[in-house]
Amino acid sequence: MLTPPRTVVRRDGGLYALERALQRRGFRHVAGADEAGRGACAGPLVAAAAVLPEGRRGEIDGLADSKLLTPASRERIYDEVVARALAYAVVVIPAEEVDARGLHVCNLAAMRRALASLTTRPEYVLTDGFGVDGLDVPGLAVWKGDQVAACVAAASVLAKVTRDRIMVELDDRYPRYGFAEHKGYITPEHTAALREHGPCREHRFSYVNVATISGRDGRPPRSRRPVVDGPDEPMERSGASGSTVGVALGEQPRPPASVGEDVVMEGGVR
Repeated sequence: MLTPPRTVVRRDGGLYALERALQRRGFRHVAGADEAGRGACAGPLVAAAAVLPEGRRGEIDGLADSKLLTPASRERIYDEVVARALAYAVVVIPAEEVDARGLHVCNLAAMRRALASLTTRPEYVLTDGFGVDGLDVPGLAVWKGDQVAACVAAASVLAKVTRDRIMVELDDRYPRYGFAEHKGYITPEHTAALREHGPCREHRFSYVNVATISGRDGRPPRSRRPVVDGPDEPMERSGASGSTVGVALGEQPRPPASVGEDVVMEGGVR
């Protein structure tokens, strides 16, 4: 029995090369998933998934890893992704749930839920950095996926813009910390505010810097969050965690199959 030739994606093939190779292999709907906020010590963890159309309909001018874009470019590309994507989904995990369940567990759960919420069922999944188990379709974890695959870059923009908007809103509620500027990441200004005012309920007490400043670093990570505190501090909770919040789902009419794009990639098939 003859085996099909192995598909080789050239390094200089550009951001769309990997998806195009998969689509030529018969995986028409390739979904990308990514997150924003893993390294932040305050605010939610946000995951997103997106399926872009095949061919030129799915090409978005300036699309790149969200961390490499200016805020204005991210906002523009966010609107383009929402307008063009066959489907997209964004899921938010609050800081309290990150503390209760652990960062990695929440990260996997959020991406899994975002992918499961897509109204166009993906036939292949690309994720940034590490794989997501529990999916019923094949997938591939891609190192620096948001710089290699367009659908992952699109998901990264959806997640980053959503989270940045949330942090700006939180800055209005907790103006002492400068959330609108550093978005909950550890900066000298954020550390100084933490030391002066102590953490608020949007901080992640499972993180060492927050736990140390709050004097709760001697406890296991998942039991560091205070039960009762003041108005700007964590409120009393009877349960172990808050609920996951779905932020957005989107779907666009499916375009017809692309035509006129018949260049064969190295080792690939039409």
